[in-house]
Amino acid sequence: MTTLSLSRRRLATSALAAATLAVLATPAAMAQGAAYPNKAIKLVVPYAPGGSADIAARLITDEWGKALGGSLFIENKGGAGGNIGVDMVAKAQPDGYTIGLQTVSLAINPSLTAKMPYDTLKDLAPIGMVASSQHVLVVNNALPAKNLKELIALLKAKPGQYSYGSAGAGSTFHMSAELFKAVAGTPIVHIPYRGGGPAMIDTMSGQVALSFPVLSAAQPHVQAGKLRALGVTGSKRSPLMPDVPTIAEAGLPGYAFETWFIVFAPAGTPKPVIDKLNTTLNQALNTPALKERMAKDGFDPIPSTPEQARARLEKEMPQWAKLIKERGITAE
Repeated sequence: MTTLSLSRRRLATSALAAATLAVLATPAAMAQGAAYPNKAIKLVVPYAPGGSADIAARLITDEWGKALGGSLFIENKGGAGGNIGVDMVAKAQPDGYTIGLQTVSLAINPSLTAKMPYDTLKDLAPIGMVASSQHVLVVNNALPAKNLKELIALLKAKPGQYSYGSAGAGSTFHMSAELFKAVAGTPIVHIPYRGGGPAMIDTMSGQVALSFPVLSAAQPHVQAGKLRALGVTGSKRSPLMPDVPTIAEAGLPGYAFETWFIVFAPAGTPKPVIDKLNTTLNQALNTPALKERMAKDGFDPIPSTPEQARARLEKEMPQWAKLIKERGITAE
């Protein structure tokens, strides 16, 4: 037999083996997804209990677990603006049993933190979007401004004399206010607190002039007359405060800020597992019971594909990078 014949036979054998593997790969992948999950899934929330991310996670776990045919439990791992908890997920075994939920801070932190412990786009695999929620611009009752236009005029007339409170440097409270400053051209002093609650308390007492708390947290204080709401930060009015205009409506066109929530797994998690997590998450988000519970807490469900979730990250990361650089914002 010639060398050429032997080569052809080897090529044919190799081709047959490759084809066989390709045929077997699809059922194996399908079986991997079908067998998952066979134990409880850890959902890491990179903040302390009680915040908006924690509330969003606790809202979805029951319905999502039912759709998955398994159970999810929450582990709160706060610190470093959410980076510690997200890094925990990034470095976890990519088997679908450790996943995370983060806010828009996932797009913000890479430009805000000098040394990131993970690469957002390389080390994480988006599963899907969960929901969005709004903040609200509130002022203490002693402030003479009764509406947004009056507030902007007051802040411009006395530059640097008024301050706003945030839930901490780099928080969504902070970034919504910095975006407001950029669009309105108003100098306001930033006072960071250890959480949104203390910032709101000091806004009520007059220690700071204003703040941008999560709408659902501020609602009881606005209804009780302890705070004055001048505008919600989203692109449309909220059912929780239907009489409060958006900030754009109230006189600042071009301003819009919403906190969104995304779930993700470590990079390298098998696609059938990601797909199953995504499909069942969307099933949960579309159930009437969950929609109702989310609406009561000011959340709007936003089902998506993993690709759409990644596209949102890729779009917003450079936008936040630009604002952070231009405003000289730091996480300190």
